[in-house]
Amino acid sequence: MNKTQLKILFFGDLVGKVGRNAVIAYLADLKNKENYPDFVIINGENASHGFGLTIKNYTELTESGIDCITSGNHIWDKKEIFNYIDEADKLIRPINYPKGTAGQGSRVFDVKGQKIGVINALGRVFMQPLDSPWDVVKEEVERLKNEVDYIIVDFHAEATAEKLCFGRYLSESGVSLMVGTHTHVQTADEQIINGMAYISDVGFCGAIDSIIGMEYETSFKRLTTAMPERYEVASTYPAQINAVEVTLCDGKATEIKRIKLEVEANEEMEVSVESSV
Repeated sequence: MNKTQLKILFFGDLVGKVGRNAVIAYLADLKNKENYPDFVIINGENASHGFGLTIKNYTELTESGIDCITSGNHIWDKKEIFNYIDEADKLIRPINYPKGTAGQGSRVFDVKGQKIGVINALGRVFMQPLDSPWDVVKEEVERLKNEVDYIIVDFHAEATAEKLCFGRYLSESGVSLMVGTHTHVQTADEQIINGMAYISDVGFCGAIDSIIGMEYETSFKRLTTAMPERYEVASTYPAQINAVEVTLCDGKATEIKRIKLEVEANEEMEVSVESSV
């Protein structure tokens, strides 16, 4: 096993243009510093106006330095996804969709002479019923362990208890990092469990003045009237960036750091980091 450390940067769900601009600008700024990560992952299922991922935005994000894009239940919202997902070698959809579903539920990446396996899965509590992630992911972990140095899992799920339990389950299987996504609210429970870095939810990247990335007015109408109301993506700045930075070494995680930044990105992709938590 190669003991060279790898630094992983995982961004929470990107929401719309504000989220894309903030992350792209932040990465561009980070390239001028010494601590640029070895491998960058985002959850991109909300990247295109809050619902799905267009090929234009997929290309924009991957060309900006993002190495892997995971997803979730909204990955199918832009129907053009079916035209390119099989050729998108940095995009992963949840692995526990039925066999025959377009795209790949896991991929292997070469990073500084080491191999990283990335798996995406959907939870089932308060979510669309799919194949059991407990069985499907465990089987994929066992398969990947024979060919990779590290395994990363993005568990896109609603219930915190399901994520915590799934995390403990995976920590006993040789997984190096499990991040929770989907709720868009960053949790303060980052920790190392049996050599695996864990956080229940990374949070989201998008407009601060929003309801988890969506405009207040449409969210308010939907919640108070119980009438159908299409969410509109918030388009104001400043943006927030939620992420985790994880150090991996010798098959395990040695450190996880939660990142919460206020970023004054704009249409010209200029960036100014205002605060850090």
